[in-house]
Amino acid sequence: MDEKELTLERLRDLANQSFNNNKFTFSTFLSAGELSDFYSMEKELKFANPLVWGGAENTERAMVRFGNPEVLGYTEDFPIAMLEVSPLSMKFSEDFSHRDFLGSLMNLGIERNTLGDILIKDNRGYVFCRDSVSEYICENLTRVKHTTVSVSVSDKALEVFKPVLEERIIQAASERADSVVSKVYNLSRNTSNELFRAGKVFVNNRECTENASLLKENDILSVRGFGKLIFRGVAGMSKKGKLNLKVEIYR
Repeated sequence: MDEKELTLERLRDLANQSFNNNKFTFSTFLSAGELSDFYSMEKELKFANPLVWGGAENTERAMVRFGNPEVLGYTEDFPIAMLEVSPLSMKFSEDFSHRDFLGSLMNLGIERNTLGDILIKDNRGYVFCRDSVSEYICENLTRVKHTTVSVSVSDKALEVFKPVLEERIIQAASERADSVVSKVYNLSRNTSNELFRAGKVFVNNRECTENASLLKENDILSVRGFGKLIFRGVAGMSKKGKLNLKVEIYR
């Protein structure tokens, strides 16, 4: 059984556990590809009322909760905590990347599926994690690269993860997904199409392998390794007869 089938089987099992035992069940943090697999079978699991959440809106990684609050008579929060990782001395701190924080966490023996999105802001790291590992991380993560850090649970998720969007108008012959990817990320059409073939393009969290797919207003397009944007639709025509397409790019 390959990784995809294992993921789908685990999700089926969680859905059945929830439905048969009248309780909420939660998946681990799923990657963008695993979430796409989930959405491919969402109708099959609808009986268990799945809900996706990663700690904030539009996170790349997220959990799936199964369970119907109306039937169960109560609700249960997602077991997600957000940690703030701060240098003890900003003056002498190194500059950090996503890989630096992830590597330091993995060196603690933390499994990747217990970690959600990681955001760097003002040289601090903000990490979503399963709440069962939050205390361990707070006590044991003391260094990122060569910089000494402190870790604490934070309640600033909505503030920190509020997206910063840059509005841009691009010109293309149509609303094709490959045209938008090419124009926004300054790629050749061949390079853009290769990203689709490699399974690196997602539209509304679903893997998109059809490069000729037409984007609809407010679709969220994510390209692994390049970034994410919201497609806002057609904003008129150019003098040369091309479409002016409005997008908002996550920064």
